[in-house]
Amino acid sequence: MSDQTIAAPIDDDQQERGFSRYQSFLIALLAFTQFTLILDFIIMSPLGAILMPSLNITAGQFGVAVSAYAFAAGISGVLAAGFADRFDRKQLLLFFYVGFMLGTVLCALAQNFHVLLLGRIVTGVFGGVIGSVVLAIVTDLFPLQQRGRAMGVLQTAFAASQVLGVPAGLFLANHWNWHICFVAIVGLSIVAIAAIAIAMQPVDAHLKLQHDSNPFRHLIATVGQPRYTLAFLVTTLLATGGFMLMPFGSAFTVHNLGIDIVHLPTIYLVSGLFSIIIGPLVGRASDAFGKYPTFAFGCVVTVIMVLIYTNLGHVSLLTAIVVNVLMFIGIFSRMIPSQALMSAIPDASQRGSFSAVSASVQQLSGGLGSVFAAAIIAEDPDGSLLHFDRLGYIVVATTIISMIAMYFVQRPIARRAGRRIV
Repeated sequence: MSDQTIAAPIDDDQQERGFSRYQSFLIALLAFTQFTLILDFIIMSPLGAILMPSLNITAGQFGVAVSAYAFAAGISGVLAAGFADRFDRKQLLLFFYVGFMLGTVLCALAQNFHVLLLGRIVTGVFGGVIGSVVLAIVTDLFPLQQRGRAMGVLQTAFAASQVLGVPAGLFLANHWNWHICFVAIVGLSIVAIAAIAIAMQPVDAHLKLQHDSNPFRHLIATVGQPRYTLAFLVTTLLATGGFMLMPFGSAFTVHNLGIDIVHLPTIYLVSGLFSIIIGPLVGRASDAFGKYPTFAFGCVVTVIMVLIYTNLGHVSLLTAIVVNVLMFIGIFSRMIPSQALMSAIPDASQRGSFSAVSASVQQLSGGLGSVFAAAIIAEDPDGSLLHFDRLGYIVVATTIISMIAMYFVQRPIARRAGRRIV
């Protein structure tokens, strides 16, 4: 049995063949689950230009609604961390997925800012834990040498949400109303919940490894583990930078880059199509050439493209698309190998709690990033955003620091593998 895998050990022949039939089915199901989760979150940004006038809310209130999800997810993740390794991961996934769906129903029914805010909080409380459960399942069932590919497939959920979800959501919002977007997500969630309940096998091998029956002590043992601290710091830096730009992306594209709002779906569609291709390629590259070298490449590309993007003025639609595609290459080249590296850090008995705490750190950092960004950003009477370039400089700084810190995160993993860099 691989020391990285407790539920699906593989031999060399299987490694050559790739995923087993069940692994292929499972990663596709988990990717679909992530698709609904990510779509619910990222749809808020492109809907911003429609939501704000529809509900008569300010840019500041919209920023609060976006960050509310992140803060709620961060708090719930910490609370769930002590229990994350005490249950069958399938049952845990179903519980939080149903709660997430109910929160999305609230968003669909919202007629004012306060109901929308409540809906975002509920989806955050439940949705924020789903991602960590999914990562724990992948870590349990896929060994490290396959994990880059597994993470690459998972990240196609993000790309698919760009290709299918966001353009479809904007189409529905433009032709009917924005409520329909959340109704559609509820429908997709029902399909995913049914598939998980019927077709997914229990994921409970980790229960045999439990030694501490007290959830609070289990949480403290995870948070207090010195070798996890630097990993949490890297997660903080990556999330803070990412959440600074994302909530204001559609408003910046329309008002600062001069792209007509009807062309927003085209930008998301093309960027997403490229991302569907890029994600699996980055996953394979991280398995073939190393997780850290791929991550460092992604950081360099991100730094260059963020500096270009945040300093753009009015541009053509083609230029906006090219810049977005190149920026996504950088983002994916960081995201996929970083998740694969992080998954190799915790002990098998602490994978669920580590993933939950890491997700909480990510969400809380992202929430703070959104709040800081809202404090820095100002709005001209014509709707254009001021000081967006300052956000870019902050993102560049966090990216460079995270690239340096990640080198030290991967060193213990590399030593276990008898290498200098993994």
